[in-house]
Amino acid sequence: MTGLIGKKIGMTSVFDEAGKSIPVTVIEIEPCVITQIKSMEVDGYDATQVATGEKREKLVSKALKGHFAKANTSPKRYVREMRDFVPEGAKIGDLLNIEDVFREQTYVDVTGVSKGKGFQGVVKRHGFSGVGGQTHGQKDRERAPGSIGQASDPSKVFKGIKMGGRTGNDRVKVKRLELVKILSDSNLILVKGAIPGPKNKLVEVYNHR
Repeated sequence: MTGLIGKKIGMTSVFDEAGKSIPVTVIEIEPCVITQIKSMEVDGYDATQVATGEKREKLVSKALKGHFAKANTSPKRYVREMRDFVPEGAKIGDLLNIEDVFREQTYVDVTGVSKGKGFQGVVKRHGFSGVGGQTHGQKDRERAPGSIGQASDPSKVFKGIKMGGRTGNDRVKVKRLELVKILSDSNLILVKGAIPGPKNKLVEVYNHR
């Protein structure tokens, strides 16, 4: 799984050759440093560990300080492991840029943490339509889920029933998004469509397999 760590900047639109407007999400991907290369012989699988984002040294443990020192880099805030991805000729401490991993007019998968919406009822959380009117004794409870009980058999509420609860703040992956454009000078990529999470939050961008 080849990919890099990025940050969601926001959304805009670009125009294709036919003049059609394409909604895109702007993702900033600064050069990621290789902090570890794992191999089948030593670790049991192949992977490349990449890191980005500066972190104050006082907030890093001694073990991590030594880990980053081996890569001859300053402490990093975000560290991710890309399984089955070992760039040819890569060494610990090398930088991976956008062009080293991605190409325009290809497809990518984006993983992020969705926006948290707190405790929500069944209408917003699961798309229930409500009772539609003040009938059946509902009065002012149009957005209530209604009865959830069972008859004397089985006389219980089954687990997993759709009810109100915490909504959002979940790890979400959106697959097969078109990589419309790469802006190398600004360390930006433009991805068609929306991706999870609020602005300025961490996302992981992978080549679609």
